[in-house]
Amino acid sequence: MKFEPSKHHRHSIRLKGYDYAQAGGYYVTIITQGRECLFGEIVDEKMILNAAGQMVNAAWEALPQRFPNIGLGIFQVMPNHLHGIVVIHDDPVGAGLVPAQGLVPAQGLVPTQGLVPAQGLVPAQAAHSVPSSRATTRVAPTLGDIVGAFKSITTREYIRGVDESHWPQFYKRLWQRNYYEHIIRNQTDYERIADYIAANPSNWKMDDENPFHLPTCK
Repeated sequence: MKFEPSKHHRHSIRLKGYDYAQAGGYYVTIITQGRECLFGEIVDEKMILNAAGQMVNAAWEALPQRFPNIGLGIFQVMPNHLHGIVVIHDDPVGAGLVPAQGLVPAQGLVPTQGLVPAQGLVPAQAAHSVPSSRATTRVAPTLGDIVGAFKSITTREYIRGVDESHWPQFYKRLWQRNYYEHIIRNQTDYERIADYIAANPSNWKMDDENPFHLPTCK
């Protein structure tokens, strides 16, 4: 069956009793409030980030600075959402991250603007821009901690962009309260998800998150 995670965004349910701080890979989707397209547009099936989108892209890349025990797989900022793979390790890591639970990054993916190639996870010192205000004190952050920090950092930076650079205002909150997550079970699962993320810009016209009625989404 074709992997179509966007169909499940509206029914994100955490697994009861599952430890989201344990080592493993997670596929995450985070959507803007009201599905407002604030981060750029799709042109010729490629994502073109605006200033806000570049900020969101940089904030995601910088997460290993705040959480040294995570690695980032392929990710993609879209006009109104972000898809990404997060790998939580047993211990803090530096250069040369090894995928958890035997996961091997998918090969042959062509990077586009705002997308980290899947050939190799992002080491902590490779992340850059949008520094965090403080280091986390948790030894083993949960996936919720990671997503929560990302939402807080980007919301703060977006508000600054509204005040200083006249970015479009958002209503009440930048991101939806919830997020979708999928536990990556094996190599086949990883590759299917990585392929989906890489193809997201070219499939934007058919994306369930594309609110065609909004003129800001192209």
